[in-house]
Amino acid sequence: MGKRFRAYDMNQRLLLPPDLREWLREDHLALYVSDLVDQMDLRGILNVYDEGDLRGRPPYHPALMVKLLIYGYCTGKMSSRKIEEATYDDVAFRVLSCNQQPDHDSIAEFRKRHMNELGKLFVQVLELCERAGLVKLGHVALDGTKIKANAAKRKSLTYKELTKGEKELERKINELLGEAQRIDEEEDRMYGKGKRGNELPEELRKRETRLGRIRELKEQLEREAKDAAEKELAEAEEQKAARQRGEQVVKNYRRRKWTRDESGGIVPKPKTQRNLTDPDSRIMKNVITGSWEQAYNAQIAVDGESKVIVAAKVLQQTNDQEQLVPGLKEVEKNVGRMPERATADAGYFSTAAVSDESLKAIDLYIPPNGRERQSNQAVEQTSVRDKMWHKLRQPGGAEIYKKRNTTVEPVFAEIKHVRGFRQFMLRGLNKVESEWNLICMTHNVLKLFRAGKQLKIA
Repeated sequence: MGKRFRAYDMNQRLLLPPDLREWLREDHLALYVSDLVDQMDLRGILNVYDEGDLRGRPPYHPALMVKLLIYGYCTGKMSSRKIEEATYDDVAFRVLSCNQQPDHDSIAEFRKRHMNELGKLFVQVLELCERAGLVKLGHVALDGTKIKANAAKRKSLTYKELTKGEKELERKINELLGEAQRIDEEEDRMYGKGKRGNELPEELRKRETRLGRIRELKEQLEREAKDAAEKELAEAEEQKAARQRGEQVVKNYRRRKWTRDESGGIVPKPKTQRNLTDPDSRIMKNVITGSWEQAYNAQIAVDGESKVIVAAKVLQQTNDQEQLVPGLKEVEKNVGRMPERATADAGYFSTAAVSDESLKAIDLYIPPNGRERQSNQAVEQTSVRDKMWHKLRQPGGAEIYKKRNTTVEPVFAEIKHVRGFRQFMLRGLNKVESEWNLICMTHNVLKLFRAGKQLKIA
């Protein structure tokens, strides 16, 4: 008697259940995302579409596209091409798309067109987290990480290189125009007048486009230098007046972003850089690899108990020193209240920040830069830096600060290493910030989903 096996026939036609939800188990993440999106307010996206325009094929339903994007970002499939492929190969994506297959161009265009509104969904999901009891704000940890921009570092030019490139391109364009004039005159002699070309030579068009881009970036740098100079000079005047009134003034250690040329005019420093592909990005150092990358500084504030992200921001500045106050105010804006306690690494410390009046109710644990200085004075008479060092050396102070590592670092690890988000797909600060909000929002979606499963198990 031969062995018996379960029936297996690739040609067997199956009667699949008509309810798409039955293709997945009840507690599947895709079904959770679908139910979550159905509860969201998508009017900001829906109102973009003109109901009176009936030309061409109707677009895919926005709810379908939002579900695909959120589930894709939750599972590490962030590329529009990978999402399109998944609508054919992955049952969960097929369920969310109701067995439709939007092409990658449609997905990419939808994301680009509605990225600002998609980023706003971060607050809606955070409100759901708070209702679910995941936002306590007993302890919030702040930190930032450098994430690559969608631009190559080699496309960055300094102000000096932009000035030199502008002159070189002007010279080359004038040469090409002169050559074109000579050819026109020669052809007029050979064929007679009246013959003309309908467009510029391709080489000339490329150079003119590049020259226009260089001039645009050069003007932007010059504007920023003048604005920075005006702000710095105004602050200097205010500090001078405060000292004359006998008030204590906190010294500003920001590096000057401008200089003066031979005629005394305000110009950017020669080494100030801009990228031709994404001018909003900056060259930043990756502290892990030690390499310099074209990147953005992505910031988050994380709830210490649930690891829910309660605030997210993208910066062009490499330094975090001025981000403590804005970061905690962003938490208050999103949740409606400040945290009881906050921790951040030494990069966030400044006397002005930890002494800010708006943070006086928060128990701060932020080590100052540099070594602790020995002082024989009473704690009440020491500087802000010394008081912070004393606080961190008190019983329990170091333990509280150490919680920062186990609060915010795992969140970055999950985003960058588990889900594989290491580079922005869009360009420009506004779009990049919306994309970061989308990443942080999907992190919170996963927190909600896992918390719900744990409650069911319990």
